[in-house]
Amino acid sequence: MNSAVMKKTMYFFVLPAMLFYCVFWIFPILKLFQYSVTDYNGYVQSFNYVGLSNFKTLFQEEILGVSVKNTLIYTFITVIFGNIIALMLALLLNANIRAKGFYRSAFYIPTLFSAIVVGFIWSYVYMPGDGLIASFLTKIGLGDVDTNFLGSYGKALYAIIAVDIWKNIGTSTIIFLAGLQSVPYELQEAGRIDGAGRWKLFRFVTLPMLATSVTINITLSIINGLKAFDYPFVMTNGGPGTSTNTLIYAMYKMAFTDQLFGKASALGIISFALIIAITAICVFTLNRKEVSA
Repeated sequence: MNSAVMKKTMYFFVLPAMLFYCVFWIFPILKLFQYSVTDYNGYVQSFNYVGLSNFKTLFQEEILGVSVKNTLIYTFITVIFGNIIALMLALLLNANIRAKGFYRSAFYIPTLFSAIVVGFIWSYVYMPGDGLIASFLTKIGLGDVDTNFLGSYGKALYAIIAVDIWKNIGTSTIIFLAGLQSVPYELQEAGRIDGAGRWKLFRFVTLPMLATSVTINITLSIINGLKAFDYPFVMTNGGPGTSTNTLIYAMYKMAFTDQLFGKASALGIISFALIIAITAICVFTLNRKEVSA
């Protein structure tokens, strides 16, 4: 087969994937930009171009600031605490403990369920009065403790974040565990011979070897946090008030509840730009750290 025929064959195999990418990614993005400068309501196909008024209105309203704040808090906590807990679990599961295989499977099982299912389950766990947490506290004599986590303005967001961490911690743990198992035993043994304790072995031997795993997990956690939607939708509907409104949930509500599709498209562009900017900065920083490590 000559080179010309081989090139044509390669393009033939790539074409379906490119068509799929254009239809389900490029085209929607272009339509998003188009609708963002219109008063399109999502139902009637006739609409008027309004320029940048949707963006101007969004920056004047409180919902954008609240949604950005909630999303950034959501992302920060899931990235920091989710990865710290996952790393601790990975270190534990990498040690010589009994029933290691069972624990690895147990920690990974929550990731197999859909976010919708997990959200419904934890809604019952958090339910005041008859929920699992409330019932347990009642049995140990702490029935007076306020367990209305999802109905409290100051607690709802953090209750949802805890569910997200519980759901996704298995994936992060597996990635860290794979990184730990690739750390050469000789390096650790050399450190012990030089008199390094457990902390110094972890700080100067293990952690630098986990640079790639750290980059992967933090990047995935950032993306997951910035596009948070499932749990606010299932567990609180963005409430109480706007305390669990994230950018993606606010966009959904604006489009399909308030029928302001053009305005929601403008919010989608703002969200898209924010996600791309934060992710790019973090990936660039982590890659530099990875190279230096």
